[in-house]
Amino acid sequence: MPTARPHTPTSRGARVDPQLRVSPYEMLKSAILSGELSAGQPLVETSLAEWCGVSRTPVREALRRLEQDGLVHHSQGGLVVRVRSPEEILDIYETRIVLEATAGRVAAERRTDHDVRLMRYVLEHGKEVPSTNVAGLVEANQQFHELIWRASRNESLIDLLERLNLHLGRYPETTLSAPGRWEEALREHADLLDAIEHRRSDDAYRVAHEHFVHARDIRLALFGEASFTEA
Repeated sequence: MPTARPHTPTSRGARVDPQLRVSPYEMLKSAILSGELSAGQPLVETSLAEWCGVSRTPVREALRRLEQDGLVHHSQGGLVVRVRSPEEILDIYETRIVLEATAGRVAAERRTDHDVRLMRYVLEHGKEVPSTNVAGLVEANQQFHELIWRASRNESLIDLLERLNLHLGRYPETTLSAPGRWEEALREHADLLDAIEHRRSDDAYRVAHEHFVHARDIRLALFGEASFTEA
């Protein structure tokens, strides 16, 4: 954890025009996900309020929401940005694998023809994204999975998956950057779509489960490589 005294984000242009009315919650969440507020960094209300250009009350509420999101937590020294760890990756994926597999199964039971057309469109579009365009790969991948979430018609499930995405947002390394992963993911997406289209709910669960087990293993390897490089 950082040993320097608490500080606030210092990137140029970080302040947002008040007319845009970006809330302290959104400002702090963005700073955490981007790494501007680093893992283990103490969060001092007075300093954060000055940076956000607001009083301490909305900052206190923002920190409370961020704690509920799991992005910050209490330590002996007070509230800090949650530290990244391989154990957390395992915890996140242990939950995500089950939820994503469940979303696949329920989508197979509840999907509409329009859902299938949208999934197929995004899948075909993803095949055209160059492997060097990592941001494009991430966007195409996210769009495909969010369509499955929506096809499940299960708001509680969608809410939980969106919260997990916040946790994963603190790990900027994408599994799609691993050699051959995007091609493998496209094949798995195609198998998943086929199961959903033909309402084979058990197959949809199995394919989605295997898909995210593969993603977990790659993400752990990427985290290990990044930690080794930083050491």
